[in-house]
Amino acid sequence: MTQTKAPSLQKTQEKITPSNQNWSNIISKLPSGERYLYQLFSLIKEGNLTVINPSGTAFHFGEESSQALTLKIYNPDTYDRALAFGALGFCEAYMEGWWDEENDNIVELIGLFYRSNVYSKANQRVTIPLLIKVITQRLRTVPTNIQNSRKNVQHHYDVGNDFYQYFLDPTMTYSCGYQKKETDTLEQMQLQKYELICKKLALQPGESLIDIGCGWGGMLIYAAENYGVSGTGITLSVEQAALAKQRIEQKGLSDQIKIEIADYREVEGQYDKFVSIAMFEAVGKKSFATFMQKASELLIPNGIGFLHTIVTESNERNGAWSDKYIFPGGYAPQLHELMRELRLAKLPVAHCENLKAHYAETMKHWAENFTQNREKIASLETTYDERFLRMWYLYLQSFEASFRYGSLHLHQILFYKGKQWPLDIPLIFS
Repeated sequence: MTQTKAPSLQKTQEKITPSNQNWSNIISKLPSGERYLYQLFSLIKEGNLTVINPSGTAFHFGEESSQALTLKIYNPDTYDRALAFGALGFCEAYMEGWWDEENDNIVELIGLFYRSNVYSKANQRVTIPLLIKVITQRLRTVPTNIQNSRKNVQHHYDVGNDFYQYFLDPTMTYSCGYQKKETDTLEQMQLQKYELICKKLALQPGESLIDIGCGWGGMLIYAAENYGVSGTGITLSVEQAALAKQRIEQKGLSDQIKIEIADYREVEGQYDKFVSIAMFEAVGKKSFATFMQKASELLIPNGIGFLHTIVTESNERNGAWSDKYIFPGGYAPQLHELMRELRLAKLPVAHCENLKAHYAETMKHWAENFTQNREKIASLETTYDERFLRMWYLYLQSFEASFRYGSLHLHQILFYKGKQWPLDIPLIFS
């Protein structure tokens, strides 16, 4: 990743390891923050991590035979930030340029933390400063009211269409793609995802489709061009809506597709098919039932619905750093919660599929594009400074690690409204 870094630190000849006879004595003399971090890293058994502190002393954790990772800490305040605020503080320190992985391989660094239980162990420690920050942030961004939902969405999606164009594919799709071959381009993955969804929904010419959280209109454009449907897209992002309308007009689809800036709770009418891609994470736990009930209301009798959402196996639904900087108000559901709310809304589930590995690959493509276009992105706005760019790179890398090694999954859930299974739904989708 091309960026301005702090000067290289000089390593000592000997690496200090937990197996060193003087380990306890050495650790006990370190400042509390540095000592805490190395105690966490002592959990690493299968892995190869070297930490070089600001004075140039090298500490080694794990085994030499594994992939070598080197964490260079330039600013000693990194330790106190991590001690006081956990993962939030450690990530903020990265944004400030206080540490780097030697080869910018944040994915494997965080993956090592996942595999060694460093991340989960760190999350068990809750400090008063961290608790205050978390509670304050959640109260400010809770999406149970429409005003907060609008602010949350605009915080992330109204960063700028030009910004997103530099790391997304030409379809401007900002959700998990569907990889069939390792050689698939990002655009191929996204088009294959849209085709998969259209087949699952059994779209037919002349049908109507409502897309909740339509982004830049990619799903509706694909469905209109390839399946002859008409549709309505709903978004809270002003910038997304503007570009989506422009793209629809350029393709001559204005008579088939319209885009509305609205909250899903404000939408009226009924449609043959319902789709929501990568939006449910912004709904909030207290509104799960509201969303499912709205999906039912928007479907005609015997209509078919489709939900594409991040799902977690962890009790942590949105990390403190992500909640503050990336997705305020976000809350990843657990699969059993989705199934329960669909059942209560009388929307039987027809099919469920996990695309976890596909999202890891999608994130990888985004990070590669982001890195290649980093200087162009920086030239767009003065607000896209070094801190902002490091924040976004960390987001893309950390989420790839979460899908590749952590507890995040991506589920596609097909459901229908009515007591009878719609027998014309294809049993094979790809």
